[in-house]
Amino acid sequence: MLDYFALFLVFFVFLTLFYGIIVIHDIPYEIAHKRNHPHQDAIHVAGWVSLFTLHAIWPFLWIWATLYKPGTGWGFTAQQTQQFHSELESLRSELTSLENKINSIKD
Repeated sequence: MLDYFALFLVFFVFLTLFYGIIVIHDIPYEIAHKRNHPHQDAIHVAGWVSLFTLHAIWPFLWIWATLYKPGTGWGFTAQQTQQFHSELESLRSELTSLENKINSIKD
């Protein structure tokens, strides 16, 4: 009786680990699918490829899947980009005025 229980336990642990690994490798695809990522099919295929690389590329798939945001896409909105450029321009003008002050002090 204990032999059958041990055999059942071995199969149960093997199947649990097998399906656990499959579920874990599919997490980046599920994130991409939930976010309507434009590359979700590529992420899914790369997840299967990561099984053969012992999940060495899996963290990169996670990052790739989480970079895309549904509302803003890959990065900044147009308003954030304009704000960034205006702040950059004000910093450039401030730097130029500071350089002029330093040059006048040196002379």
